[in-house]
Amino acid sequence: MLNLLLIVVAYLVGSISSAIIISRLKGLEDPRKVGSGNPGATNVLRSGDKSAAAMTLLGDIFKGLFPVLLAKWLGLAPQWVALVGLAAFLGHLYPVYYQFKGGKGVATAAGVLLGVNPLSVLIMIVVWLAVAWRTRYSSLAALIAAVTSPLFIYQITGITAYTLMAVVIAGFLLWRHRANIQRLRDGTESKISFGKK
Repeated sequence: MLNLLLIVVAYLVGSISSAIIISRLKGLEDPRKVGSGNPGATNVLRSGDKSAAAMTLLGDIFKGLFPVLLAKWLGLAPQWVALVGLAAFLGHLYPVYYQFKGGKGVATAAGVLLGVNPLSVLIMIVVWLAVAWRTRYSSLAALIAAVTSPLFIYQITGITAYTLMAVVIAGFLLWRHRANIQRLRDGTESKISFGKK
């Protein structure tokens, strides 16, 4: 019963939109109505408020991290921890509070994987930074980090449940970024800037 309760709680926590809440608190436009329309840190960054984007990023990471750490602290088996992590991730993608229309899930996925194994996420961050710095495409960097994450998880933890969780998360990230993939192919994807233009 506790396991199922934690899954529900994880989904409800994951459904909280950091981008929408922080944008409202800081008097910014609704991220769903500007830029890419995605309620995530990258789109909030397009508002020009870097602190809001940073807060959104941290909020999205935390809501993936917290349920996983709680599940591990309570001594749940890896397969249940993996399900709790997936619930938090799916909450971000399909939030009950916002008509099941959420973000793309990169930061929340990072939070989930951080709770599972911090070293794998450190490697993923290096991959993301390297690709993003070289190409200036946040989406491409996220996709490459996502598809390689199951390999990192398996090599470091050797736990099948966590590896399968990472595979499912990567699949959802690819699906949620399908429009970005098409824009990358067309050469119309928006680029990010690491400094002044």
